[in-house]
Amino acid sequence: MFPIVKKELLADRIYLMEVRAPRVAESCLPGQFVIVRIDEEGERIPLTICDYDAAKGTVTIVFQTVGASTRRMQDLEEGDSFRDFVGPLGCASEICEEKNLEETKKKSIVFIAGGVGTAPVYPQVKWLHAHGVECDVIMGARNKELLFYTEEMKAVAKNLYVTTDDGTYGFHGMGTDQLQALVDQGKTYDHCVAIGPMIMMKFVCLLTKKLGIHTIVSMNPIMVDGTGMCGACRLVVGDQVKFACVDGPEFDGHLVDFDQAMKRQQQYKTQEGRAMLKLQEGDTHHGGCGVCGGDK
Repeated sequence: MFPIVKKELLADRIYLMEVRAPRVAESCLPGQFVIVRIDEEGERIPLTICDYDAAKGTVTIVFQTVGASTRRMQDLEEGDSFRDFVGPLGCASEICEEKNLEETKKKSIVFIAGGVGTAPVYPQVKWLHAHGVECDVIMGARNKELLFYTEEMKAVAKNLYVTTDDGTYGFHGMGTDQLQALVDQGKTYDHCVAIGPMIMMKFVCLLTKKLGIHTIVSMNPIMVDGTGMCGACRLVVGDQVKFACVDGPEFDGHLVDFDQAMKRQQQYKTQEGRAMLKLQEGDTHHGGCGVCGGDK
């Protein structure tokens, strides 16, 4: 069992939980995720790692209440436990790997976080700050009530630009509007990391492609088993089939087929849709470990 040692309401329907999971905490890196399950009958819920502390043996997750499973999670309190807390899963962010540090220091980097995408952006910016790499961060939400981690992000970002769609706080507009405004003011970037809703990442990539800024996105489609075997997180990157849970979750945003991914995400939600996808995709419907035949 994995006990909850801290629970906090960050914003409207957005919760933080710090969970004691020593083996996960000592191994995880920015960009990776975990899959949690409340009990034996519970749904497997993929959640990006927001923070971790190897010394304390804890991992911090952030989630928004959107359905029955996250509603059940919302009801858990400090002292309650998760039945499963599996991770770290996925590949660590390449920009947060020490082997790439010298090259990373040469980059002018901007992060764009949309909504709950702030949670996975934070550990990357924190890691880079600790290793001497200063980055700008554009952090947005629909309104002021949905913003969280503003002070935490300010402490690790070179410059923090906060936006709201309705203008109730900070810059009035979306993250793409703020990025364009910064470029118009003379800011230059050669690397962008965008994490948030799929439609937001799509429009960030359309803008950064026009601006000539290399862009990485973190794909967070429906995930089920976290090993690539279920086919839930299949997507097309360039001319290749990839699986976000084992090949990602980060990919070159200018190569991701967002329209196909968004359409597939909706289709996968129904049993009939899943059956049709399996029929249409054939051998490429499932992924795998890349060793036992799953890399078709």
